Amino acid sequence: MAEEKTKFYGTGKRKTAIAKVYLFPGNGEMQVNGRKPLDYFQRQNLITVFKAPLVLTKTDGKFNIRAQVFGGGISSQAEAVRLGISRALLSSDDSFKSILKQKGFLTRDSRKKERKKYGLRSARARFQFSKR
Repeated sequence: MAEEKTKFYGTGKRKTAIAKVYLFPGNGEMQVNGRKPLDYFQRQNLITVFKAPLVLTKTDGKFNIRAQVFGGGISSQAEAVRLGISRALLSSDDSFKSILKQKGFLTRDSRKKERKKYGLRSARARFQFSKR
């Protein structure tokens, strides 16, 4: 790992959630919006979602993580933090690229909600049709 830099940065986006993630060499402390991850996300499966890049690269406990995330729901925020962590890990060490890319952690999920069309009830659903 690069020792001359002490802070690594990565940005993650998912739907309308945006995460700014900073990695510092340390003992594995994590903060999301100034709170512990379990206090913020409140579900263990979302914590495993955003810790997946650290577990995959065997760097869990080697970096302190500070993330600022806003917009979207908590699932989208967890995935945005995961992308931010993956990008920050990549800036810390280029050898992680093949591992993270293979699992799809470096790919931004660009799916968004489809807009409502005029004359329809929602994006694709029509109003009920009655023949008589």
